[in-house]
Amino acid sequence: MIYFTGDTHFGHTGIIRFCERPFSGVDEMNAILTANWNSRVREKDTVYILGDMFYHCETNEVERILRRLKGHKKLLIGNHDSSWMSKIDASKYFDDISLMMEESDGRHEFTLCHYPMLSWRRDSKAYMIHGHIHNDISLDYWPVIAGRDRIINAGVDVNGFIPVTFEEMVANNIQFKKRGISGI
Repeated sequence: MIYFTGDTHFGHTGIIRFCERPFSGVDEMNAILTANWNSRVREKDTVYILGDMFYHCETNEVERILRRLKGHKKLLIGNHDSSWMSKIDASKYFDDISLMMEESDGRHEFTLCHYPMLSWRRDSKAYMIHGHIHNDISLDYWPVIAGRDRIINAGVDVNGFIPVTFEEMVANNIQFKKRGISGI
């Protein structure tokens, strides 16, 4: 099985307030994100992580969490990843680490990058899967993202704080974009 997630921000107390996450604190958030991950992902599954996995997280906590998370992990580097990645041997925990990947699950083609892109190779057939924006619809480019069916947000703030399949991610994004357009 293939799953997608992003912007988990393990260790980041401020993200709870910034994104209005339903956690009482960072320890609860870290525990629930880890439990949610492991409730779905099996050792043979692949998880694409669309960046910003940790932020303000102690090195020993980073490695403790990475050891616990199941599956083959592929990291798309986000703007907050260099600080924790410089303190560990990330290759021990990830099958692939890149700024951008082009992949396929056999039915769909994907361009994966932490940052949303408005143009990518085969953009009439492939999907642009991103993170970075969390659930922020105040961005000046939000109307463009909302109007493009093939631009999909993998972030936990849009996907129920759990790694999701492609089909679940698409359905969650349809609902997120509807709410963002209608202002509900």
